[in-house]
This record gives sequence, C-alpha cells and structure tokens, in this order.
Amino acid sequence: MKSEARGGEKVKSLWAVACAVLVIWMPLVAGGADTVIAENTALGAPPSKPSASLKPPMIHPASAAGSNYKIGPEDILYVSVWENKELTLEVVVRPDGMISVPLVQDVQAEGLTATELADVLYQKLLVYLKEPQVSVIVKQVNAPKIFVIGNVVKPGPYPLRSDMSILQALSLAGGFTQFASPRSIKLVRGLGVKQEVRKINYYRLIDNLGEGNYLLQSGDTIVVP
Repeated sequence: MKSEARGGEKVKSLWAVACAVLVIWMPLVAGGADTVIAENTALGAPPSKPSASLKPPMIHPASAAGSNYKIGPEDILYVSVWENKELTLEVVVRPDGMISVPLVQDVQAEGLTATELADVLYQKLLVYLKEPQVSVIVKQVNAPKIFVIGNVVKPGPYPLRSDMSILQALSLAGGFTQFASPRSIKLVRGLGVKQEVRKINYYRLIDNLGEGNYLLQSGDTIVVP
C-alpha cells in the first residue's frame, strides 16, 4: 500500500512539473510568433515612390505662326526630339531653304508647314532612332512675304523671291476666279501706321505693256475683288 501511494505521488509530481513547463513555454511561443510577424512586416515592400524614369514634360516656346504657315528662308525654328538633347535645338532656315540637323544633315524646310517638316524629320531619324518623337515650332517669322487675297484661285501668303511683279504674284495665285473684277485690283502697301493704296486695272496693265506692273515689297497685299 505504501508503494502504491508513493507511486501516485510521483505521478502527481511529474504532472505538476509538466504543467509548470507548459505554462512557461506558452508565453515564449506567443512571443516568438509576435517576433516573426514583426519581422515579416519590417521586410515588407516599402511604400511605392514615383518612378525616376517619369520626367516632367518639356516646355516648348510658343509658335509665332499658324498651323498652315509655310516656312521660308531666315525663319527661326525650334526642333525638338523627346529625350534627345543633341537633336533639340534652334535652327535658322538658310537662303536655299534648307536646315541642318545632326544625324540627318541637310533637310528641305522651305515651303513646308511645321507639321510637315516634323514628319520629314521623323522619317529620316527612324534610320537612327526607335520611334523618335519629333516636333517643330516656328519660333520667329523672318521670311519676306506678299499676300494675294480675294477672287483668285489660290489666295494666301507667298514668299517674296527677289524681284516679283504684280503679274507674277497673280500667276502664283492661279489667276482669277469667275467672280473676279480684274479692273478693280488694289495694291495695299503698309508705310508705318499709314497705308498706301494703288488701284490697278488688269486689262489696262496688259494693254500698256506692263505699265503699273509694280515690283512688290515685303508685306504688300494684292486685293482682287
């Protein structure tokens, strides 16, 4: 009987020890779990930052001409190729109507709009660059021009090429429409704040062997009613 009592006491003692160990071990496991969670949080992905590759848009100068303006000699152009400093520059249209751009060298600019010239440069740069983003802006208009307006086939501005007469300008404009009044043509010439107006009869001009066929000046406007 005494041996059985002693055996029962030993079992109770071992059970007590096991419970004590379990009580001590549980908080340690819980603390370890907290540590693991904290480490995972610390090793998580940092807050996203704006990509360094995103750059602010380039600021282009304002255009000095409309979208339909035809580029002429001495005009100053701003040529821009996105993310390419070497190909972003100001160029002056030479007297021969050409501009010089790195890689593609000489390019015909005279007679083209800014959009048309940008398309030409794009095609030429494709040989050297992948999908270049090209823009052209007319920064300053310096080319001398005359204007033919009214009842002509092709009214609009025309570059003044050395000596040009009224008859030559009318020819460039394609001649008269069926509604024109060739006897009442006017040449309007700006003189500072004043304007000089000369009346021209086309038929008399022809009959008088060119008398009144004035040489035009930059800024002259021929009005065909």
